[in-house]
Amino acid sequence: MATISAALVKELRDRTGLGMMECKRALAEAGGDIDVAIEEMRKSGQAKAAKKAGRTAAEGIVVAKAVDGAALVLEVNSETDFVARDAGFIAFADSVIEKAATEGLLDIEALKASVETDRQALVQKIGENVDVRRVTKLEGGVVGSYVHGNSRIAVLVALEGGNEELARDIAMHVAAVNPQVINPADMPAEVVEKEKEIIKAQPDMAGKPENIVEKMIEGRIKKFLAENSLTEQAFVKNPELTVGQLAKNGGATIVSMVRYEVGEGIEKEVVDFAAEVAAAAAGNN
Repeated sequence: MATISAALVKELRDRTGLGMMECKRALAEAGGDIDVAIEEMRKSGQAKAAKKAGRTAAEGIVVAKAVDGAALVLEVNSETDFVARDAGFIAFADSVIEKAATEGLLDIEALKASVETDRQALVQKIGENVDVRRVTKLEGGVVGSYVHGNSRIAVLVALEGGNEELARDIAMHVAAVNPQVINPADMPAEVVEKEKEIIKAQPDMAGKPENIVEKMIEGRIKKFLAENSLTEQAFVKNPELTVGQLAKNGGATIVSMVRYEVGEGIEKEVVDFAAEVAAAAAGNN
């Protein structure tokens, strides 16, 4: 058997964009001949799928799954919203979260590696890049989940006490309002300090005595924390109650929450199609 060097694997990775294990396997099957390996990859469709891997996948869906008193949430991305509604794409996402749940695959790279063959097959079928982006498991106490109807927002909430219905109601609120933290005391100090700087720079602070400014900042920070803390927010289904009061009435304390929204934090590529067409036309002249 031919010796497959790390340098040869790296070269094949650079030329195809495929993973290290796929490249090593292809080289072994090709007897160390990189051109033969690439040819076989192209025949199987792997190389074609790899070319699509460089394209930005910022659409997609989020899915959630309850498992043994816990719950998982997963985001799988596509390039377009159209593909995100495709039955095959949805089935793939469901199969990935099932695998994560049954095999305990919570490391995203390990999860990706375990479904890579199926992902490539899906890419070949739909003609778009697909990315298994992230997965989180929430456990302990009572765990509830909520996935919004468009499958673009999913939330997990863990309670100490209460029941799953209460946890789901609170998860639905988190989906709608998107609090930054559970309790005011959880807000990071740097966020509070930044907000203080913003408030202090506002026009109505100019010329006021320092003690008045401090009192005004204190009042506005209190309002800021109330607006952005889950327990202090008015419950969406009954604004006369705060979420904290809702939990207390149900004999529960909110322990943790996870909120996924499709594409958050992904820098989307903006394509100027007019400029692209003009450039292509100029190139043909």
